[in-house]
Formats: sequence, C-alpha cells, structure tokens
Amino acid sequence: MRALAIAASLAISTTAVWAETAQERLTESTSVLSEVMQTPDKGIPQDLLSKAACVIVLPNVKKAAFVVGGEYGKGFAECRNNNGTGWGAPAAVKLEGGSVGFQIGGSSTDLILLVMNRHGMDQLMRDKFTLGADATLAAGPVGRTAAAQTDARLDAEILAWSRSKGLFAGVSLKGAVLRPDEKENADLYGRAMTNKEILAGTMTVPANAQSLGELLSKHSATSNADRSKQ
Repeated sequence: MRALAIAASLAISTTAVWAETAQERLTESTSVLSEVMQTPDKGIPQDLLSKAACVIVLPNVKKAAFVVGGEYGKGFAECRNNNGTGWGAPAAVKLEGGSVGFQIGGSSTDLILLVMNRHGMDQLMRDKFTLGADATLAAGPVGRTAAAQTDARLDAEILAWSRSKGLFAGVSLKGAVLRPDEKENADLYGRAMTNKEILAGTMTVPANAQSLGELLSKHSATSNADRSKQ
C-alpha cells in the first residue's frame, strides 16, 4: 500500500508538469519544429519533410518510470489537405508506452515523427495506434538531405527523431502507443471533435490553430502527383 501511495503521489506531481492548455501545447509544438528546421545540417532532411503525408510533434515527452515504466507525452498531428495544397488542422494526440529504445532519464525529450504514406496516415485516425506494429517504423536520418541515404529504413512508413539536451538524432519508438486526445481537441476547437474529422483534410482551420500548418507549408511542398509515386 505504501508503494502504491508513493506511486500515486509521483503521478500527481508529474501530471502537474503536463497541465498546459491545448493552445500552449500547439505553440510549443510549432516552436520545436521551427528550431529543428532552422538547423538543417543536423535536423530533418527537407526532402523527407516534403514527401511526408503527416507530421507529429510531441514536445517535452516525460519519462514516467515510477508510474507506468514508460513514456508519456502530448502533442499534435497534422496532415496534408486532400487537394494537395497546404496542410490541414492539427489533431491532438498523446503518447503512452513502455520501453521505447531511448533513455530520457529525469529530463524531457522532444519527438518528431514523419508519416510517409496514406496507410500510416489512416492509422492516425484510429482510436489506438501502436508504433512499429500498425505501421513500419524506423529511426529517421539526420542532415540537410536524405538523397544519399540508401538504408532500407527510408522505406518505412514512419520515421522518428528525438531531441534531448541539445542532441538531435533518429530514435526507435517501437511499442509506444499514440491515441487521440479528445479533451485537447475540445479545448482547442471549442467543441468535441475526433481526430478522423480533423485529419481528413477538409475542414477550415480556425485562426488559433494555423501556426503549425503555416510552418509546415514554409518548409515543405509537394503535389498529389508526387505523393502518388511513394
């Protein structure tokens, strides 16, 4: 009982760190991606971002070893519009998982995932999405361009990166679970919305939710014809 009480206390104190508004978290997600893209020699290859169907940003993922023995974080996913021009609205997601191939320790880590095709995009619209099981997953390459990369990981449906203590690198996240965060969606949009509704690429993006899409449009561009070749 004493152990359970300690675990509960730690869970409460840790949750308090994550108690941000959806708007604040969206701003933070946009800032994380902006900082990464401003260091192209050590960041995400821009040609990969231009080919991505969706992007997921999870700032300040926490190690919750005393609570569930894994990681926990919240962020946003955003997919391209159906017409191939620009990006849609951000949908809130939360990450839960056991051992996922990287050590956070007592600090926090920013995670960025690129979803490279329609199948991976469809997984985001489900109620539960296990990385590495429901879609193939690999650590993403780092650098200005991925054109010289010949590794089979570039055939993966999802590529993942982490940034912790100034270091940015590809990361393995197999076994971690992504779920929609309905509470955050309601907070951001003022009404209940599912991730399937948001990520369909047909809704008008409200002014308070445009920051991440505008940044993605700045750093990536592709057409439906280009993506159909993937």
